[in-house]
Amino acid sequence: MATFQDVDPATGEPIADIEITSPEALQAAVRAAREAQPAWGDLAFAERKALLLAGAQRLEARADEVATLATREMGKLKSDALREIQGWTGGMDEFLDEIGAAIEPETLPAGDSETALVRDPLGVVAAITPWNFPVGMPLELFLPALGTGNACVFKPSEHVPLVGAALHECFSEGLPDGVFALVQGAGDVGAALVESDVDMVAFVGSRATGIRIMRAASDGLKRLVLELGGKDPLIVFGDADLEAAAECAVRHSLRNTGQVCCSVERVYVSDDVAERFEGLVLEKARAWRHGSGFEDGVKMGPMVSAEQRAKVEAQVKVAVAAGARLALGGETPAGPGYFYPATVLTGVEHAAEITREETFGPVVSLTRFSGDEDEAVRLANDTPYGLGANVYTGDVERGRRVARRIRSGQVGVNRYLGGAKGSPWVGARQSGFGYLGGIEGHRQFTVPKSISYPKV
Repeated sequence: MATFQDVDPATGEPIADIEITSPEALQAAVRAAREAQPAWGDLAFAERKALLLAGAQRLEARADEVATLATREMGKLKSDALREIQGWTGGMDEFLDEIGAAIEPETLPAGDSETALVRDPLGVVAAITPWNFPVGMPLELFLPALGTGNACVFKPSEHVPLVGAALHECFSEGLPDGVFALVQGAGDVGAALVESDVDMVAFVGSRATGIRIMRAASDGLKRLVLELGGKDPLIVFGDADLEAAAECAVRHSLRNTGQVCCSVERVYVSDDVAERFEGLVLEKARAWRHGSGFEDGVKMGPMVSAEQRAKVEAQVKVAVAAGARLALGGETPAGPGYFYPATVLTGVEHAAEITREETFGPVVSLTRFSGDEDEAVRLANDTPYGLGANVYTGDVERGRRVARRIRSGQVGVNRYLGGAKGSPWVGARQSGFGYLGGIEGHRQFTVPKSISYPKV
């Protein structure tokens, strides 16, 4: 029996040895899902909803246990882990109703005929999920997959296998055999799942892995929903509320130890207010103390792994060597665990690696620009990514105008990005393929079918 070690990033100590799903067991899970799917898809949505809602109730009852696992496995503050779980369980009824609305049949009249537009499940969905939001991201993928009538094979990140197993326990209970399966392992298991007899791959993770998935899925023309990385800009014009903009820059560069796909990863601040803005950023960033996610007063836990921390360390060192000023942090603390302090860089060149490549760590990277609107748009768009962006200005019309010109799926104007309920979550350009959430996102897990007949 092959295993991998689940490690606590706050201590570097092992938590458990996790059995890796063998190739034979993975293929058996996919076959069982294939066999179970037709009957599951034939159920009325209300029946599927009731079974999934019961799973959410079991998760709610285990919220403290699962939050503790999340903190032990990937370092998230336990308070944040609890909010992640309770945010989902508290809104589950509404979320499932949105899935039901997405697949509600429509009737389209046309002269002497009518067309029934129905949405059929695709079949078997592979849901491959990340570690940074170990509850929210799986639910974002496997709930619409199951709710729309597909069977699902779920692979959580190898960094959070116990959280993944707990989610599977909560939601598989009461479901027909084979409808919802769990496989465990690292990238090779994910690759085998993509190449197996599935009809769709739903994935959240890095752009590099997304590219590999697209290549592997192409031979079978498998449907894809990929939410990939980002290099989100924050533009601060000279007339902005600098206090609010600095709070956005710091909070959304550092929360979850910077390990968020839509983190603020590059800040462009107008020359005429840059000195004052940089002072505000430093003042706020100094309050972001790191430590164990179980410790009171801590704002950041450890990074998920030694490898992820090393990547951030390297980017910061290269930026400083190229002329950026290390205004705060940047020194790896001694002792156990994969901690990295809140770090602020000023005078970062737009061409620097840390401005071009995803960091995924607790770094506020500040670059000055002339304050010109066209330059701001050019800098924001000078990237292959397009997940999110944020704009702060005293001129709301300018803010909206700039937001429309930035090529990204989400833009916040004088607030952090994030749409109202029902908005899809979109990775534009190379930050994604397809989208999640909202009625249109749920429909990604279905295929529309037109059935036309004469009017009676």
